[in-house]
Amino acid sequence: MMKNVLTCLLAMLGLTSACDQKNYEDADVKEFAELIADSNVIILDVRTAEEYKEGHIHGAINIDQYPDDFVQKAKAALPIGKTIAIYCRSGRRSAHAATLLAAEGYKCVNLKGGIIAWSSDNMPVTTGM
Repeated sequence: MMKNVLTCLLAMLGLTSACDQKNYEDADVKEFAELIADSNVIILDVRTAEEYKEGHIHGAINIDQYPDDFVQKAKAALPIGKTIAIYCRSGRRSAHAATLLAAEGYKCVNLKGGIIAWSSDNMPVTTGM
């Protein structure tokens, strides 16, 4: 009996570990800057329109991650064969968005630390729409 319980617990642990695996990459500010220097990479800002106006990475497309139709909007705007360099304020929303998009077949790279890290490293931001 104890052996069966132990086997079940280990199996459950293995299943939860498998579910925690990321299906996207993370990049620090330097790696992200190098990535977006490639004109074939699409920059995606998943913050709200208000946050985007306050300051965003030049050339970024803004699709708010909060609404339920985020994936549908992203699929309509983003070609599947391109790398999507994705960021938000701190990296949490963009990690979630990257998970959703990667599940749809996109190759996503998330900016660790988001626009906060980007700005802290004195990288350029653009204001307005």
